Amino acid sequence: MAGHSKWSNIKHKKAKEDKKRNKLFNKHLREISVAAREGGGDPEMNPRLDTAIENAKSDNVPKDNIERAIKKGTGELDEGDGAYEDATYEGYGPGGIAYFIEVTTNNYNRTVGSIRHIFTSHGGNLGTDGSVDYLFEQKGMIRIKKDENNVEEEEFMLEAIDAGAEDIDTDGDFFNVTTGRESMYEVRDALENLNYEIESAELIRIPMTEVKVEPEVAKSNFKLMNKFEDDDDVSNVFTNMKMDKETLAIAENMD
Repeated sequence: MAGHSKWSNIKHKKAKEDKKRNKLFNKHLREISVAAREGGGDPEMNPRLDTAIENAKSDNVPKDNIERAIKKGTGELDEGDGAYEDATYEGYGPGGIAYFIEVTTNNYNRTVGSIRHIFTSHGGNLGTDGSVDYLFEQKGMIRIKKDENNVEEEEFMLEAIDAGAEDIDTDGDFFNVTTGRESMYEVRDALENLNYEIESAELIRIPMTEVKVEPEVAKSNFKLMNKFEDDDDVSNVFTNMKMDKETLAIAENMD
């Protein structure tokens, strides 16, 4: 888990460096719209919406934008571009690395065409539903920045376990709390009630078996991963490439 968490940090850092704030904002706003459409516009009654709003606030998404996204999701506001919905795609990248891609889209034809093109132009191929899904397990991931909470590591771990955490990783500047899929919102609320400031909370997919690759294959896969993450419709990219220190060093040094 530490490797995949650090890869998230690298992505976030590069997004700011490359001035891709608009992509980040759109990801949050689409998630808010989908959450509001599926569970209603009241965050107190809709845990997914509540989490989406808090995640957006942590990345400084303007309040007005958040409110518009909620209204769009509930149907109070029609901007004429269609409703956004969740979808997933599966496939393989260079070296046989498995990819599970989550998207939020208002045009499935556009999105599947883009996903297929990115795969084929980077040495991979789009698979069928279920072709790699069995290689991943869905979990919750709650991220808490250490210095913002000023807490002793051992104390935090004990309280997080009592709150229902399955695992705690102290990678870099963050506590990364892994939870069961169904218990993420409950654990998040418990930690908030203990006055911990939540950086983000989201459902992720953890590879059950990781694949170690040579540096050149790692570079090819990082290029493919970055290309997917540049696509406006793509919200998350998960792979089973082994994210050890050597592999992550390649990502950090890529332009």
